[in-house]
Formats: sequence, C-alpha cells, structure tokens
Amino acid sequence: MFRLAGILYSLISTTLAGSAIIAVLVAGYGTLFPILWAAAAGFVVSIPVAWYVAKQIYS
Repeated sequence: MFRLAGILYSLISTTLAGSAIIAVLVAGYGTLFPILWAAAAGFVVSIPVAWYVAKQIYS
C-alpha cells in the first residue's frame, strides 16, 4: 500500500499545491512568500489525502 500511496502522492500533491497557489494568486497575494507557503501547505496536506485514497483503493 505504501507504493500506491507514493504514486498517488505524486499526483495529488501537485494538484493540491497548484490549486493552493492559484487560490493565493486570485486572492491578490503575488509575492514570493505567500506562494511558497501555499505550495508547502499543498504538499503537506496531500500526505494524509494520498494515504486515505490508497487505503480506500485497497479496501
């Protein structure tokens, strides 16, 4: 299951980080640090999401 979660993480993390960056840019924060924080938050949030999706696929 760890292998599947790793593969899903590579897809889910880029999607969530990209969505968070777009949300920050739409909100009007165009400087470096808000964009980096949004990307980091997307990558961190995607860890449990990928694990949950992998668990649901296996069960």
